[in-house]
Amino acid sequence: MSDPLAAVRTQIDRAVETLDIDPTVRDRLHDPDRIVQVTLPLTRDDGTVDHLWGYRVRHDDALGPGKGGLRFHPAVSADECAGLAGWMTLKCALLDLPFGGAKGGVAVDPGDLSVGERERLVRRYTAAVASVVGPDRDVPAPDLGTDAREMAWVADTYGELVGRASPGVVTGKPPALGGVEGRASAPGRSVALVTRAACRSLGRPLTTQTVAVQGYGSVGANAARLLSDWGATVVAVSDAGGAIHDPTGLDTDEIPSYRERPDAVTDCEAAEADEVAHLSNADLLGLDVDVLIPAAVGGVLDSETAEAVRADLLVEGANGPTTPAGDERLRERGLRVVPDVLANAGGVTVSYYEWLQGRNRRAWDRGRVLDRLDADVTEAWESVVETAETYDCSWRTAATGVALRRLAEAHQARGRWP
Repeated sequence: MSDPLAAVRTQIDRAVETLDIDPTVRDRLHDPDRIVQVTLPLTRDDGTVDHLWGYRVRHDDALGPGKGGLRFHPAVSADECAGLAGWMTLKCALLDLPFGGAKGGVAVDPGDLSVGERERLVRRYTAAVASVVGPDRDVPAPDLGTDAREMAWVADTYGELVGRASPGVVTGKPPALGGVEGRASAPGRSVALVTRAACRSLGRPLTTQTVAVQGYGSVGANAARLLSDWGATVVAVSDAGGAIHDPTGLDTDEIPSYRERPDAVTDCEAAEADEVAHLSNADLLGLDVDVLIPAAVGGVLDSETAEAVRADLLVEGANGPTTPAGDERLRERGLRVVPDVLANAGGVTVSYYEWLQGRNRRAWDRGRVLDRLDADVTEAWESVVETAETYDCSWRTAATGVALRRLAEAHQARGRWP
């Protein structure tokens, strides 16, 4: 990823200037509230011990407890977590959720961990940050390299440390431990929802649209499959191993997602058809399609790659896939971008429902989760469109502005202590 903290600051600065927002909120949100860095000794299966770095960052808590994922990735750093936590602050405020932004992680390649090593690392990390997380302090969730299994280990470890079951300490847990059905697919669903809404806003029936998805993981695959079900033609998808392209359309159900089988996009039966071309991930970004969904990793659309984009509508499934320079070039070219803080906000929104479920001990069924998610994402989208039209600005600036107004109001109401 490029520099996410610099990207967040740039977005905040532009929104403050464009929407005439109180500049004190800009100064307040340029830096996180707290950065915790811990050393994590990990005993490997062969008895050797590695010492890894772990982080937990809370960006802002004006609206409520910190909320943000726990990622395992070699590139995890304090600065990366700070930037991602800043985006979470904006995302929660935009969706009008009672959370602030947070993020954490461990600098490790999850592919190098056995199941036993992974569990020991999760429990060690939880013990190291237990004093700064909790249902009313900071609530982790799955992210890159982690899923429901890891969240179950976090909840169990934290419960042992505090002496009682505390399901609200994390979200994204298995349903058997208080998780909600639909959490894993929620970010992809919100990407599909805003893609459909954006096409409708532009007067383009979804059934006429061709779509390319970079990153066929839990976000990209779920978005692609929903859009295909709703009538769009998904012509290209990719994972870390490369991309496949069929201008007549791909059967998204026949292509395993990364969760179902890692690196299977170019090595599955659907990829062997005569009409399917094999491309690089960079080539996918430049395909002649109507909608491009970058749902892999951050920083893939810089000033150079943004120049090659031929889609006129981009929907950001990943966190920070567009650098500030790339965003500027896309705006200069007149291309529309639905920002990540709105597009992939389904995850944190459903996490809020799970957090409520854990607090109230009353389960939400899948139908209620999806109905409420669709309504909340649609309401946020409408507020962004209205703001963009009022101030004649991009959807990204409008989304940031909606969030900043709510944060400014919260900070003003709280005052300062001491």
